[in-house]
Amino acid sequence: MSGHSKWSTIKRKKAKVDAQRSKSWSKRARDIMVAARMWGPDPDANPRLRMAIDKAKSENMPNDNIDRAIKKGAGELGGASYEEIVYEGYGPGGVAVLCQVVTDNRNRTAGEIRKVFDRCGGNLGASNSVAWSFHPRGVIVVSAEDAAEDRVFEIAVSNGAADVSSSRTIHEITCDPAAFQQVKAAMEQAGIAIQSAEISMVAENQVTLDLGNARKVTRLIELLDEHDDVQSVASNFDIPDDVLAQLEAD
Repeated sequence: MSGHSKWSTIKRKKAKVDAQRSKSWSKRARDIMVAARMWGPDPDANPRLRMAIDKAKSENMPNDNIDRAIKKGAGELGGASYEEIVYEGYGPGGVAVLCQVVTDNRNRTAGEIRKVFDRCGGNLGASNSVAWSFHPRGVIVVSAEDAAEDRVFEIAVSNGAADVSSSRTIHEITCDPAAFQQVKAAMEQAGIAIQSAEISMVAENQVTLDLGNARKVTRLIELLDEHDDVQSVASNFDIPDDVLAQLEAD
């Protein structure tokens, strides 16, 4: 079970939906703008844009907001010019962290991201200091309450997934990015509710954390995730179920 999915589980339990909605929509709009600018405004011909739109819709972003973001990205409307940057570093316990941002001011954002790492006992690294150990993978998470592991595994693997791993609360499906849409559609057609679905950077090796470092690392991820410019955060931490239960109780 990847740190990405366990962090998502913790975040869902802590989330205050109304307070986060405006910030979340702003992040989704930036993601849509960058995708439309780099690969075109047609979601049928632009998988990155299609995924950004799907994520925005999953967070109940209004269609008017989505359409406006596409037009801004395509240059049909005025607005700030955004660029995509990946920051790399290490957190407590030696975990590797990849932080994808979309910003209109790289100098401001770099300083703020560095400050978050420093504040949480980590350090920002040079380009490719940790990126070499991550690879893009489709990651689909469903609730363990909705379907048994055997059923999820059968549907996922028969539609191109590479693996399914489970904890007491979720099943995490991983697949090649090329199989992502097919696996996601198969889950939906089977009536299995999807908690999250995205192309994520997944690490080859995991670092298992004790409670002390787990608290520090999740705080680092939380602060990065809350930053206005941050679109996604990937890490290679693993939290054992007994430690996860204590974190959820905090």
